[in-house]
Amino acid sequence: MSAQSSFNAGFISPDAIRTLFSNAMSEMYRTEVPAYQTLVELVREVNEAVLAADPAERHRLEAAGGLARITEERHGAIRLGTANELSTMRRLFAVMGMQPVGYYDLSEAGVPVHSTAFRPVTDEALSRNPFRVFTSLLRLDLIADAGLRQEAEQVLAARSIFTPAALP
Repeated sequence: MSAQSSFNAGFISPDAIRTLFSNAMSEMYRTEVPAYQTLVELVREVNEAVLAADPAERHRLEAAGGLARITEERHGAIRLGTANELSTMRRLFAVMGMQPVGYYDLSEAGVPVHSTAFRPVTDEALSRNPFRVFTSLLRLDLIADAGLRQEAEQVLAARSIFTPAALP
């Protein structure tokens, strides 16, 4: 047994963890927003109709290994309130083989939020599961109203979005 295979014995790949995570996020969202399930079903039905009408496209997707991916859910979103929450999520995303890609400063539009997308970056990982999570961080320092900023600070200080087992 090679050193690499013994190292991997008993461990789940980052791609598999990402798939489990994306499935759990999707299920949670379907529970919270029932219309989302309707949207997913509509997309599936449209894809099936288009592929039934265009056998060449179906064949092209099958040959490229992309047929299953056209209905795969690819996005999620997480809203965070503190730099510590963002740091913890960055570490969790790293376990899933996801890196921060892109930067979005929404304060330019008057929203006190900065965002990035976490996603796999290698072609191999993207082909296994292209799921990405748009991750936004509330920037308390950009909230102009002192009372609102203080209220937000109190709410964030009182909450914990991670279970104790998830924290170091």
